[in-house]
Amino acid sequence: MKKQFVVLGALACLFTKVNSHAQETEKSEELDEVVVTATKFKIKKENTAKVIQKITQEEIKNNRGKTVLDLLNNIVGVEIRGANANATEIRSTYIRGGRGRQVLVLIDGVPVSDPTGISQEYDLRLLSLDQIESIEILKGASSTLYGSGAATGVVNITLKKSSKSKIKGSFETSFGTNNDANVTNDIFSELQQNVNVNGTVGKLNFLTSFGLRSVEGLSAAKNETNTAFESDDYYSKNGVLKLGYNFSDSFTTEAFLNYDEFDYDFDAGAFADDAINVGTTEQLRIGVKPSYKYNSGEVYLLASYNESNRNIDIFSSFSSTIDKSEYKGKSYNIDLVNRYSINNLFQVITGLNYQEHSNNTVTPFSNISEDVANFNTIDPYASFVYTSEYGLNINVGGRLNIHSEYGSNFVYDLNTSYNILRDKDLSLKALASYSSAFIAPSTFQLFSIYGNVDLDPETSKTIEAGLELNFDKKYTFEAVYFDRTQDDAIVYQSITTAPFGVYQNSTETIDVNGVEVSLDAKPIDMLRINLGYTYTDKNIDVDYIPTHKFVGNLEVKPLKNTFVSVVYRNVGERPASFFNSTTFTTETVTLDSYSLVDFNANYTFFKDKVTVFGSVTNLLNEDYDDILGYTTRGRNFRVGLRLQL
Repeated sequence: MKKQFVVLGALACLFTKVNSHAQETEKSEELDEVVVTATKFKIKKENTAKVIQKITQEEIKNNRGKTVLDLLNNIVGVEIRGANANATEIRSTYIRGGRGRQVLVLIDGVPVSDPTGISQEYDLRLLSLDQIESIEILKGASSTLYGSGAATGVVNITLKKSSKSKIKGSFETSFGTNNDANVTNDIFSELQQNVNVNGTVGKLNFLTSFGLRSVEGLSAAKNETNTAFESDDYYSKNGVLKLGYNFSDSFTTEAFLNYDEFDYDFDAGAFADDAINVGTTEQLRIGVKPSYKYNSGEVYLLASYNESNRNIDIFSSFSSTIDKSEYKGKSYNIDLVNRYSINNLFQVITGLNYQEHSNNTVTPFSNISEDVANFNTIDPYASFVYTSEYGLNINVGGRLNIHSEYGSNFVYDLNTSYNILRDKDLSLKALASYSSAFIAPSTFQLFSIYGNVDLDPETSKTIEAGLELNFDKKYTFEAVYFDRTQDDAIVYQSITTAPFGVYQNSTETIDVNGVEVSLDAKPIDMLRINLGYTYTDKNIDVDYIPTHKFVGNLEVKPLKNTFVSVVYRNVGERPASFFNSTTFTTETVTLDSYSLVDFNANYTFFKDKVTVFGSVTNLLNEDYDDILGYTTRGRNFRVGLRLQL
């Protein structure tokens, strides 16, 4: 793996020598307060009635060397399970007290998931932050536009686009430590490299990007013995190819290919070491998106194919053999979307979405055949957007989910906001919404030996209300209350006959409510302060979701080309469940609260062509439990270099 890093670096240096005379600094175009996730088309944030937060390209540049999950974990209302565990451990994205399966991930508008997984969650470890242009986080139920899985939120990731120059490129490399609070590894325990080449030739535009990451030195399981645990390592590859062609000002088409892979070691469980267990996860996505703009609107077709493959080798202590499991999944997605503007005030968004998922699993215990384990959905949907001249915004819509297994399910939403004040120096917006959502059962929950083809989808209803205050274009304050009820949760139920378990719909209603408060202040050009607090109350404990979470971010630009930030994060007590092998029951414990301080800095020179950056995470070397029974990262250092070619 380290040889691959050397080769990638050499290629980047060669590219620099050949092309440096033709390169200019790439300037990013900022669209102030413009979002797309609320309607699937560009719209000013002030005209939306949904709660949306955006991680911009500038913020991504200021946090070089970090991961997608690192940035998401600082967003109010978002909690990343396992964010500070060893890289080999699974992460989950929780929004507003929901589980990972209630969050839908989009990449360039394409819904992504793992068809072989129990809950079909997409693993965000597959992505490289260097390949991302921006991230929008839409909170609340959003199944009307996005279908299954968008019950608590949508994470919409937009990958980078090609520049308008004939050819441009970049190369980034960084290295750092991978320590827990008590163990110090060498400074090259974590390595990362990314190279990007893009441009426009006539009507054709292109982008290609490739990244490598290597993390070594720590055990996945927490060691409470006198015997050293072996290192569980992680290696990833990310590749992106995008092509676009502008037939005319009104008709364009895009094609893309994404390949992501990571190999990892993992242990036998909480506090349990294992030197044999290994796994591989890879995903391939290909697709095309032709778009056509006409006098009163725009229409596009987004068609994609997703293939997911996982291989796991687990040592069996009962048979002293290695159990090999293979998981292969396929997904097809076709989304035909049209936006028609009746006038300057009223738009109609209509769409027809087709999805197909299949699962082929081979394990020593049971198999799932894709000939049986497959389903498809056909969803017509419509959304009506009204934007008045006097500040009233209304968005109402509905979606009919037609599922090949459980039949039909209808969801809807009503979102409204009113700009009470719209002065250039002072604005105040009130918003309220009522939305329903659903989560379709996975192929595993339907067709495995524990499956149940009579399952109904999980359904939920969400109410939210809030205020957004902007003052002098320097201060933004947001406060939102949310309340979500969930019915028909799909749970695993033990039974007395073989296979001794089955998935069923729970009869218990889950209720989650809370408050999100944030303040973004820019009192002077060189200073920005961002504060966020989330309170989450649940009638049923959900693993690793704290009742209280506070994040504070101080950003300073002491010099024109210098950026420094300090992030303080306080995470309150949270429940964690584990299986007690003595009593053969699942028990819940409460993990203590913890506080972290992270430091980050970068400096750009040579006319913005060279950037050096560095960071220190967990500056105070806090020793705490992120995931019960697994290693938590302590103080770690990272330095890096980026060349804009």
